[in-house]
Amino acid sequence: MSETSFIKKSALGIRCLIVSLLHRGAVLGLLGCLAIACSASVLGQWRRPRASAKPPAVMPPSTNKEQTATPAQDFDTLATQASAAREGDRIDEAITLYTKALTLRPQWAEGWWYLATLYYDHDNYKEAAEAFKQTAQIQQKAGAPWAMLGLCEFQLARYDEALLHIQQGRQLGLGDNGELVRVMRYHEGLLSILKGNFEVAQQTLSALSYAGLKSEDLIIALGLASLRIGMTPKQVDINYRDRDLVRRAGLAQHFAAQKNMSDAQREYDMLARDYGKVANVQYAYGLFMMTNRDDELALAAFEREIQNWPKHTLARCQIANIKLRNKDIEGGLKYAEEAVKMAPRLPLAHYLLGRLLLEVGQSERAIQELEEAAQMVPSEPKIFFALARAYNKANRKQDAQRARETFTKLSQSAQTEGQSSVLPDDNSLTDKSQP
Repeated sequence: MSETSFIKKSALGIRCLIVSLLHRGAVLGLLGCLAIACSASVLGQWRRPRASAKPPAVMPPSTNKEQTATPAQDFDTLATQASAAREGDRIDEAITLYTKALTLRPQWAEGWWYLATLYYDHDNYKEAAEAFKQTAQIQQKAGAPWAMLGLCEFQLARYDEALLHIQQGRQLGLGDNGELVRVMRYHEGLLSILKGNFEVAQQTLSALSYAGLKSEDLIIALGLASLRIGMTPKQVDINYRDRDLVRRAGLAQHFAAQKNMSDAQREYDMLARDYGKVANVQYAYGLFMMTNRDDELALAAFEREIQNWPKHTLARCQIANIKLRNKDIEGGLKYAEEAVKMAPRLPLAHYLLGRLLLEVGQSERAIQELEEAAQMVPSEPKIFFALARAYNKANRKQDAQRARETFTKLSQSAQTEGQSSVLPDDNSLTDKSQP
C-alpha cells in the first residue's frame, strides 16, 4: 500500500519507517538495530508495514531480583512465540504474547519496542504511546523511543507533550538516520504552527525545503506558517475554502527556502497581486523582500499590510527594524512606539524600541524597554547584547558585564543545540496573536 503525501494519517508513513528500521539491524544508540532503510523517500511512496521484523539488538537483560526470580523457560517460550506471531502477521496474537512476556519481564526493552510498533501498526496510538514510553524509560539515552512517543502524542492531539518528546528524541540523537530526523523536524514544524510559533515553524519547514524535500503537505505547511494560520495540512483538504491561497503562499516560500529567488519572486508577486488584501499576505511578501534585500519594496508591502489591517503590530515592527538598519532612527521610533502601545506584551516591539532609543541617546529609557523584553524572553541572546551596550552608555559597568556574560552563555547554548541564528523577527520576539 502506497501513500503519495508527506504525511498519511498525520504520521508521515512512520509505520513503514518502523518496519524498515527493524529490517536492517544497524545500531541506533542503546536501542539497537533501528536504522532507516525505506524503499522510498520520506517524501515519496510509503508502503504499509508488516509486523514481521527481525528482533533488534538491545542492551543485555536486567539482572534485578524480580527478573532473576522469573522462570526463564516460561519467558523464553512466550518471547519466541511472540516473535513468530509478529513475523507471521498475526498481530493480535503477537500483542497478547508480548503482553504476557512483559508481565514476566517488565524491563524487556525489546519487547516493549515491538509491542509499541504493533499497536502503532493497528493505529492504536494510546497503547503505542504507553509502550514507547516504557521503552524510553528503560533506555533513557536512546532518542528513537522518545521521538516515536512524540509522534503517538501528536496523533492523540497531546501537542505540548508531543513537541517536548520529539525534541527530546532529536537532542538525544537519532544516529545517521536522515529520514527519521526529517520526520521529526516536519512534526516539530507542524507543532510550532499549532502553538502559534509561526516564525519557528517557517524556519524549521524551510530547512526541509532547502534540503531538497518537496511534497504537497510540506508546501501546505509552509503556506500555513507564512500566513500565520494555526492549522495542519490535513485540515487544508480540497474542500477548504482558502486552499489555493495557502498552497500558493507555501510554494512561494518553498522556492525562497531553496534559494530559487527568481521563481520565489514570481510566485510572491502573483500572490500579492491576487490576494493583496488577505491578512498577512502583504506581510509575508514584505518578509520575502527583506530576505531578497529590497528594503524599499519590503517597506511598501508592510505599509499595505497596515492599510489592510490597521492593528498589525508585526508590520510596524518590521518597518521599525528596516529603518533602524538604514539609520532612519526618527522614522523607526514612530512605528516602534506605536507597536509597544498596541501590543505591550510583544517582546519584539520593546526590543526594537530599546534599540532605537539607544541610538538617540536615551539610554535609561532604552534600558527599561530592553529589560522589559528580557523579562518576557530570558533565553534570547540578542536582547542581552543590546542591554550590555545600553548599560555601558549609562556607565553601569557591572550590569554591562553581567549582560555580556548572559549573552555569551545563551549564544553558546544556542550553538550547541543547533538553533538558528537570532533575527529581529524570530518567533521568540514576536506576537502570536496576529490576524
